[in-house]
Amino acid sequence: MMTYTTNEMMTVAASRRLGNGSVCFVGIGLPSKAANLARLTHAPDVVLIYESDPIGAKPSVLPLSIGDGELAETADTVVPTGEIFRYWLQGGRIDVGFLGAAQVDRYGNINTTVIGDYHQPKVRLPGAGGAPEVAGSARQVLIILKQSHRTFVDKLAFVTSVGFGEGGEHRKQLGLLGEGPVGIITDLCIMEPEAGTHEFVVTSLHPGVTREQVIENTGWAIRFAEDVATTEAPRTEELQALRALEARTAAAHGQSGGDE
Repeated sequence: MMTYTTNEMMTVAASRRLGNGSVCFVGIGLPSKAANLARLTHAPDVVLIYESDPIGAKPSVLPLSIGDGELAETADTVVPTGEIFRYWLQGGRIDVGFLGAAQVDRYGNINTTVIGDYHQPKVRLPGAGGAPEVAGSARQVLIILKQSHRTFVDKLAFVTSVGFGEGGEHRKQLGLLGEGPVGIITDLCIMEPEAGTHEFVVTSLHPGVTREQVIENTGWAIRFAEDVATTEAPRTEELQALRALEARTAAAHGQSGGDE
């Protein structure tokens, strides 16, 4: 078995959550890397949609931004932005929204706006983009990010995109269309929402990761499912496809596309 990094484990585990033939609205960075790995391995017929309006994008290298020409050049078609959001997303035609985050809380709410006070922030982040609409209207949402006390926080500085709000039935009360986030994939584990409370609990630990490590890198009192699985280690073919994709991206852009 090939050796692998924690970042590779995270990307592979996230890619496996995409089914073949599913329609996926993809965020730039780690979501794009995982979604394209899925396309290059077990899900060749996945339909990747980006906010810049390409449908069925098949980039050979990872895009630097949603405006990267590689997306339009390799897409089945490019449509107006209004069609992407009104017809595809709000029309319930997106199976999976794949999002990154700067911060996430126990109910899968996302912050990509500011760290600290909104008017005098410690850090000004990239902002919302289309993520609030994706989080609200995609049939399901996947979230991928590295796990630490800075990223998994007890209370978000700003709620950019709603997951389950305050938990329980709050998302439904807000009138959001989609099911909400169904998985948070990190470099340590996989979390899924608990039935009823919709609080995210650990359902799978990556190989070699302990519960103590997860607890130490979470800003709330993280809980574990009754039966915690061990994530399957990356297979050789998955690592080869991922590393080839990163190598092509590095040759084209001088970076591997979304690790940091």
